[in-house]
Amino acid sequence: MGSLQQVDQVSFQEVIGASSVPVLVDFFAEWCPPCRKLGPTLESLAEEMEDRLKIVKVNIDASGLATEYGVMNIPTMIVFKDGQEVSRIVGNKSKRALIKELEPYLD
Repeated sequence: MGSLQQVDQVSFQEVIGASSVPVLVDFFAEWCPPCRKLGPTLESLAEEMEDRLKIVKVNIDASGLATEYGVMNIPTMIVFKDGQEVSRIVGNKSKRALIKELEPYLD
């Protein structure tokens, strides 16, 4: 799914903990139409905000992270700052809506 980095249970904590900028984690599945529609939006957002935000993807079918983080619907995006969850965004959103929701966590 595009050029965004996919993480699994092994690399997840490393990516979240090592990031000096907030991390948006997109929980998705290949079979999910809203997830596929959101993909290009996230790709564009990642390019536009590469210095302020890191975006990674978690395939819920290939990882137990969705269960671990209580993800009940997809797409669900969880924002982590300084290694801690600070926000959840559920459902497909426009780029403008995502930026508005992310703005309070961006430096």
